[in-house]
Amino acid sequence: MGKYLDPRYDLTFKAVFEHPDLIISFLNAILPFKNGEVITEVEYLPVEMTNESPFKKFSIVDVRCKDQNGRQFLVEMQMYWTDEFKQRVLFNASKAYVKQADKKSDYKSLKPVYSLNIVNDRGFDGEEYFHQFQLAEKGNPDRIIEGIELVFVELKKFKPQTLAEHTMKRLWLRFLTEINEKTQEVPQELLDSPEICKAMAIVERGAYSDAQLEAYEKYWDTVSAEITLLNGHFRKGKAEGLKEGEEIGASKKNIENARKMKECGVDINIISAVTGLSTTDIEKL
Repeated sequence: MGKYLDPRYDLTFKAVFEHPDLIISFLNAILPFKNGEVITEVEYLPVEMTNESPFKKFSIVDVRCKDQNGRQFLVEMQMYWTDEFKQRVLFNASKAYVKQADKKSDYKSLKPVYSLNIVNDRGFDGEEYFHQFQLAEKGNPDRIIEGIELVFVELKKFKPQTLAEHTMKRLWLRFLTEINEKTQEVPQELLDSPEICKAMAIVERGAYSDAQLEAYEKYWDTVSAEITLLNGHFRKGKAEGLKEGEEIGASKKNIENARKMKECGVDINIISAVTGLSTTDIEKL
């Protein structure tokens, strides 16, 4: 067993980012804020409970907070990309935006909601790891309706050696991609950052109880089992699709052969015996 736990686990991820200075550093580093829009203070907001399965979470977020200007931030660590993930993210961000309103408030009082989703997988086409979505006019992307912003970071595509962005972004993503239970030596660049150094101390194995460590091992067993199950479903679906395609192709070929034999005056019973089509279907050709 190594000295550290993987920071992508629900318990460790939340333990790191329940510290105001660390979530402020993380959000300022990852989110594409305009000049002067950095976060200086945060207030944590309640989150709903999560499902036991790491792939079927129904919570709004792992961490939810708002800054000194009232902007809300929903931060989620997602282990595996699923077809409905994007829709769930949009739904949760929209719900957080709408829940700000009450009978006495007007629409101008609604504050922006940022949904930051760290995904330990590949989801979008291409090799870009960072994806930012806003409500923009088609054909004029510079014309934006403010309110909800969705950001996805695909950790599987992150390559620190080619990242020409500011240091803290690179350091936080290296922390999430390089640190796990197999880590023997922490890169000095990470230790030189006070924020990352503090996060490293939080994910040390010795900081957790036996029950928490047992839950940690169970979590990764579940991840492994569900990935195996999903891959099995994918292989089965692919095989079934190929088989169905072959059957459709064979059926089309039989129909075409039957049509040609019928045009040549071949007896309908012989055509049925050769192609496997019913005499009724052949009569309709």
